[in-house]
Amino acid sequence: MKYIYKTRWWMKWWYPSLIWEIKTKRKEVFLTFDDGPDPEVTPWVLDQLKLYNAKATFFCVGQNVEKHPDLYNRILEEGHSVGNHTYNHLNGWETNYEKYIVNVKKCGHVFGSQLFRPPHGRINRKQIQKLKSRYKIIMWTLLSGDFDPDISATECSYNTVQYTEPGSIVVFHDSKKCKDTLYKALPKVLNHFSNTQWELNAIKSHHLSAS
Repeated sequence: MKYIYKTRWWMKWWYPSLIWEIKTKRKEVFLTFDDGPDPEVTPWVLDQLKLYNAKATFFCVGQNVEKHPDLYNRILEEGHSVGNHTYNHLNGWETNYEKYIVNVKKCGHVFGSQLFRPPHGRINRKQIQKLKSRYKIIMWTLLSGDFDPDISATECSYNTVQYTEPGSIVVFHDSKKCKDTLYKALPKVLNHFSNTQWELNAIKSHHLSAS
């Protein structure tokens, strides 16, 4: 595993302007889905969320929204929230400042949102400084690991429910590269939170005012 599954305290300390969790005392968790919308995976995810009356936040790639506007509209119509994930999934550490900011703005011209998540979580301080005046930059509390071929679906679902706390932001992906793990893990996660009476909520503006 080449990444940190659960956000460490020092990451929050080092980047205090980024949102790593939602402040709440309620039993609520915030599932997020990155990289869509995808014509195969996103409808399945939406169907699963509907089964459990769950809401989530979809961090959408601008060019995918242009290709699949019907899916983007369905996300909104079913009460979920959306966020900017750049126009074509740029890595902030490997992209010069001007190109990165233009790419984020290009996504913003496709659809509007006050939320932004950098692809791979990779963003530098100069990019943060520019974007934080326009966006709430949403990171995460937990990575589900659905993108990792070395993690089984059982491990993915177990780790997610094991380490979730009130206000946790959890990352999944509605993309083809993750579907084998996602299709097995997500139903288990949703079933667990439903049975243990957790709320599954989309990130809305009123959550951010307290964070």
